[in-house]
Amino acid sequence: MLTFITMFLRLLLALGLGALLGIERELVKKEEAGIRTEMLVAGGACLFTLIALIVPSIISVDTGNLSDIVAGNSGFIQIIANIVVGIGFIGAGVIIHNDGHPRGLTTAAMIWTTSAIGVLVGLGLAGFASMVAATIFVLLYVLRKINVSR
Repeated sequence: MLTFITMFLRLLLALGLGALLGIERELVKKEEAGIRTEMLVAGGACLFTLIALIVPSIISVDTGNLSDIVAGNSGFIQIIANIVVGIGFIGAGVIIHNDGHPRGLTTAAMIWTTSAIGVLVGLGLAGFASMVAATIFVLLYVLRKINVSR
């Protein structure tokens, strides 16, 4: 079972990685999903993932049958799957149609990706999540500088 300190450290890392991605949005004046939003998205996804991970331990009467509970019940995996659905609604709210042209697609995709990073951290894949966040930050920054999207 995960300890309190492990869960809290994972949450802090998710919040930090969300802040990193939010900084990129703030730097390009995309305030509809800046530092606070990205932190909450990553942190929330991490929390729901942690909940999904600890549910089998909570409902298990005996830790000896924990693997049977995990194998026989995919309900905790559905929690992670529903993060994707919920974040999709948030992302859709960011997209604005202006004169027939959608705006905010990159920001919506950033929210979606930030939630995936939060899930990775919640699952304990901190190194991979950190590398993904750094790579996305650099790619967005570099691609904006060379103006690839126009």
